[in-house]
Amino acid sequence: MESVKKEIVHFVNKKRLFLDGGMGTLLQDRGLKGGEFPEIWNIEKPEEIIQIHKQYVEAGSDIILTNTFGANGLKFQNGEYQVSAIVKAAIKNAKAAQSPYIGLDVGPTGKLLKPLGDLSFEDAYRAFQEVMVIGEEEGVDLIHIETMSDLYETKAAVLAAKENTKLPVFVTMIFDENGKLLTGGDVPGAVAMLEGLRVDALGINCAMGPAHMIPILEELLKYSSKPVIVKPNAGLPRQKDGEVYYDVGPEEFGDYMEKISRMGAGIVGGCCGTTPKHIKKMVESCKTVPFEAVKNKDYTIVSSYGKALILTDDPVIIGERINPTGKKKLKEALVAKDYDYILKEALAQEEAGAHILDVNVGLPEIDEEETMIHLVREIQSITSLPLQIDTVDLQAMESGLRAYNGKGMVNSVNGKQASMDEVFPLVAKYGGVVLGLTLDENGIPDTSEGRVEIAGRIIEEAKKYGIDKKDIIIDVLAMTISSEPKGACIVLEGIREVKKRFGVKTALGVSNISFGLPNRGKINSNFYACALEAGLNAGIINPGTKEMMDTYFSYRALAGYDKNCLDYIGYTGKEMEPKEKAGRDIFSLKAAIEKGLKDEASQLTRKLLKDKKPLDIVNEDLMPALDVVGKGFEEGSIFLPQLLMSADAAKQAFGLLQDEIKKTGEEKEAKDKVIVATVKGDIHDIGKNIVKVLLENYGFDVIDLGKDVLPSRIVEEAVRQEVKLVGLSALMTTTVVSMEETIKQLKEAKPDCKVMVGGAVLNQEYADQMCADFYGKDAMQSVRYAKQLFKNLED
Repeated sequence: MESVKKEIVHFVNKKRLFLDGGMGTLLQDRGLKGGEFPEIWNIEKPEEIIQIHKQYVEAGSDIILTNTFGANGLKFQNGEYQVSAIVKAAIKNAKAAQSPYIGLDVGPTGKLLKPLGDLSFEDAYRAFQEVMVIGEEEGVDLIHIETMSDLYETKAAVLAAKENTKLPVFVTMIFDENGKLLTGGDVPGAVAMLEGLRVDALGINCAMGPAHMIPILEELLKYSSKPVIVKPNAGLPRQKDGEVYYDVGPEEFGDYMEKISRMGAGIVGGCCGTTPKHIKKMVESCKTVPFEAVKNKDYTIVSSYGKALILTDDPVIIGERINPTGKKKLKEALVAKDYDYILKEALAQEEAGAHILDVNVGLPEIDEEETMIHLVREIQSITSLPLQIDTVDLQAMESGLRAYNGKGMVNSVNGKQASMDEVFPLVAKYGGVVLGLTLDENGIPDTSEGRVEIAGRIIEEAKKYGIDKKDIIIDVLAMTISSEPKGACIVLEGIREVKKRFGVKTALGVSNISFGLPNRGKINSNFYACALEAGLNAGIINPGTKEMMDTYFSYRALAGYDKNCLDYIGYTGKEMEPKEKAGRDIFSLKAAIEKGLKDEASQLTRKLLKDKKPLDIVNEDLMPALDVVGKGFEEGSIFLPQLLMSADAAKQAFGLLQDEIKKTGEEKEAKDKVIVATVKGDIHDIGKNIVKVLLENYGFDVIDLGKDVLPSRIVEEAVRQEVKLVGLSALMTTTVVSMEETIKQLKEAKPDCKVMVGGAVLNQEYADQMCADFYGKDAMQSVRYAKQLFKNLED
């Protein structure tokens, strides 16, 4: 198997590879019924699957993907066939087609991971693991993880592949026209995380035709040091005479894919709607396009689920406040598990201007590993800022990196051989930008040259683990000038020399320079200015300290990084909070809901109930907060995790208010009812669940019929409960026919019932052709439609 891996990886770096095309639409042409699971055909109709594979082989595909997109234990846990039987049959069929190389096709689970959904990271990992182990045992040549819309789920899948097989791993994700994932991730962030996890190729598939993928491809090529995969749909789905078709034919598809190949895509294929004819034209158009091996991109990137931060000469701030050293209240909060206090510290630092948050929970009184995992997830649920995992406990470091959603920073490694032997394997496994401290077995050198020499050794040792210097940030260690008079000069000289000699980024714990001195802010802010001038890229500071932020914004304006001095003007125009007031308890209920602070929302609701009527709180505090968050989500300034956590905080508050409303008798006699369901044959209920949560928060009575729901069941409930609005969701092309049938039956049985639809495979034209009343591109659009619909009905 290892020899096969080397061969595939060799080809990835040496020649263009051709994937196959769509499977679901071809199976529908062969009789796959609406709502029928395509993976079952591996066992029940293997000859059909083999024939499709053969057609793609004849069209010129180098890699044939198994018919296992939805084959996982979450989908097939109670059915007639077990996952192992399905996957084994699928691989057998691909082999029977004499495929040059076989890729195990792995799609998403269809669920959101905790804390946003109900699926744990570990359960997702195990579901992927089961399939991948079978794949390697049965002799596939690579694992192709595709159509992923959530970085966290993608991470679970990649780790399952890397930790349990020796196979190459390809990953493609599903971006929207704005270059965003469902959970808010951007292209640079996705590239950074996947490269950090050491995938062998990465790219984009589904959701768009080839023309719409070109802008995203440009970004992928800009940032990726791995071969880039492009698998477009055959344009947009349309309907004619009751039949679904895609509007980009084979000739046009081939022309687009030639352009895409000339741009630099190294692995090309097709997704929904593409056929052997499309792939044949693609191969014919692209086979003479010169192949260029991918070049290493020299970007230092840290990322979260929602954004990438590219470190440049324009300096950034690492907020230092989530660290118990010298902070009595934070220590007390950690011991008492008062996590809301810590979350407020995080939000206060973000508001003050931090770009990265350091997370250190090292206390002997607590379980550091457990606390690190919990806080990493909790902090990421309320802010999209990247985090720095800061610990000397290796187990806590590994667990924090595993729990982290994105490519974070690691604090830290040093020049001691034991430190490098322990930390670098973790960075190589999970990815990350690691902070290198210039000390070794002999301590901290008292010269800049000695510290620079250690920096060089750290960089060279990292290469042995495949860690590029772009993923190393050197900290030349500020020592207090109260005991080392030349300490500041040594640090400044060290920063300049490290950047000059190695071309790496630098960081510094700035306030260490003044330890033991009075009025430390004066020393710190002036030293910070000197360090910035010397080339400091990331200062680890308290962003709630006015002197430090004065220095930061002034320096950026003076150095030309602040265009038209707009940031400086904005900063000086804000009324600064008093020094050391990060983590202050000044949140209103509206602010607590907007920030997703559940416990805070409950506490503030109880306080408000002493002086305000519950309905007034709903109308004056709760609903305005949800509207602010919803507007931010639609505008792209707030991401899905923040939207859902805000909804969760609102739910906590609303639960308390409902009890009081019932006591006063002011409760609305009957809530407006809405049915939501994922259609027959589709187990992907992410979109449906998001819509459900938001509708409930806006006061609707949501009847959730679940996933894989028969049209007759939806119609029956709509009629029985006199429902005026039904929301239908579908992710897979093969299940859209079930959606169409459901709409047809609803219109016949209950013509006064409106239907709103959503899902990755849909668009406005397709929704119109199915006679849906509304197509929602995102959950908030669906909520706004529901509000307007019932308002009109009342009027």
